[in-house]
Amino acid sequence: MNNVKRNYFGKIKIIRRQRTKKTVSTVRSIFRMDEAGKRQFRDSEGQTAVNSDSTSSNGFLKIRFLPKIMDNENIELCENSKNAKKTERDFFKSLNQLTKHYNIDTLPVGNFTYPYNIALSIWHTAKMLRENIPHFNSLQLVQDDDETYLISEERYNTSTTLFYIPVIPLYQLLKNKRRKKSAQLLLSVCCYLYRNADIPYYRQQGSYLYWNYEMLSDWLNEDEEIDENHNTQKELLQAEMIGNYMEQKISNNKNLEIFKERINRFKPTDDFDRKCFQIAESTYEIYSDYPNESIFRNAHFNNLSKKETFYDSEDDEEKVITMDKYISFFANDYGSVYQNLVDGVNNEFNEYAELQEPIIIKTFNGKSLDNVNLDFEDRLFKIVTDLINILG
Repeated sequence: MNNVKRNYFGKIKIIRRQRTKKTVSTVRSIFRMDEAGKRQFRDSEGQTAVNSDSTSSNGFLKIRFLPKIMDNENIELCENSKNAKKTERDFFKSLNQLTKHYNIDTLPVGNFTYPYNIALSIWHTAKMLRENIPHFNSLQLVQDDDETYLISEERYNTSTTLFYIPVIPLYQLLKNKRRKKSAQLLLSVCCYLYRNADIPYYRQQGSYLYWNYEMLSDWLNEDEEIDENHNTQKELLQAEMIGNYMEQKISNNKNLEIFKERINRFKPTDDFDRKCFQIAESTYEIYSDYPNESIFRNAHFNNLSKKETFYDSEDDEEKVITMDKYISFFANDYGSVYQNLVDGVNNEFNEYAELQEPIIIKTFNGKSLDNVNLDFEDRLFKIVTDLINILG
């Protein structure tokens, strides 16, 4: 293991959430996981204003104060460096590569001595990244033996949302003669999400929601007061039977082969049709641009990048909520089964402190960088959100 020191700047920390009794929903079928309680606010009147004497000078208002960061850890990191000149030289080479990559301005620090010039540069760079790079999460200063360089982390924020796509409403649309062509467009959309984007399906053994539905079924079978004619039992049977049928439909590659043909022949007649058409067009575009990309392409175990070599993991235990647990096809978004399912998911998620999310790590050590970004995730999550809304 290399002797590596790291400092993080601008990183968003995720705090363990408080347990709540109910699931908090956002837009229709998209459901937020339990969140912390409301903040307390001060009295609207606030404190009594204190005015300075009318004769006092206001010249200090024209002075620009530099940030007080002498206590920052990066100062200590640089001061402990054995070779200050090399550390300084390596740092500014790395900084130059980073600012060119992100097309951001540097802060002139020629009048400041080492190590404050480095601390000031990091403060300014993190600020510029937060303001200009949509998915910026953190900036890290690394000293790896005799090398000093910067690492940036970009993360797609899923906002603690359950992205569960209901298939029973799509089944019902396919049975509706008036909506059959709209439903066929959405069928092609779902086929892409299932086959290419690799979104889990709840009838797949080993999937997270398959296990949850099985747990509900076992619980009902053990309850002597619930017979086979109970509504909950009927809902579970429907979820199983229609789920199996729809998986055969969605997994059929013919839906992708005639995807473009379906779009070209489709003539929207109302607002619902237009929304289906927009989702289909957006999906076909991302299918053309990213035919073989999975939603999990930038997901890493415990949110540690595959390029990561600086963590000494104590074990292989999963310590975050993995993406396959909050992104999936499922049966329906109403009824007692649905409510029990979401309650169970939220209760389990409360045991974790962090979400697995798409993450890109970029190392600025003079080597060429892969041209990677989160454009695919941006577009795909929007499609999933729109699809959930129209089926909800």
